[in-house]
Amino acid sequence: MNLKGTLPLLILSALEREPKHGYLIATEIKAKSKGVLDFREGTLYPALHEQERKGLIESYELEEPGRVRRYYRITENGRRVLEKERAEWKEVSAAVTLLLEGA
Repeated sequence: MNLKGTLPLLILSALEREPKHGYLIATEIKAKSKGVLDFREGTLYPALHEQERKGLIESYELEEPGRVRRYYRITENGRRVLEKERAEWKEVSAAVTLLLEGA
């Protein structure tokens, strides 16, 4: 199933509570979805850059032992978009569930 269109929403959700680096975003999405959603670097980083370009997230570098990592955090605009898209997703997914269950 192609879920690439859901990645921007999942990124915003992953950043809702605290900033994270790309690998942590990807592993959190995979873990919380019990392995169903596994976005590779080639998909994740372009989505992060696009959301940053749109002003939904911002990045900064943080030095960690032995390396510098780029962290991402959600912006206020990103929080508004997350709230709106989360509500839309719940409505659409409930409707699809009804259809698939034959209601």
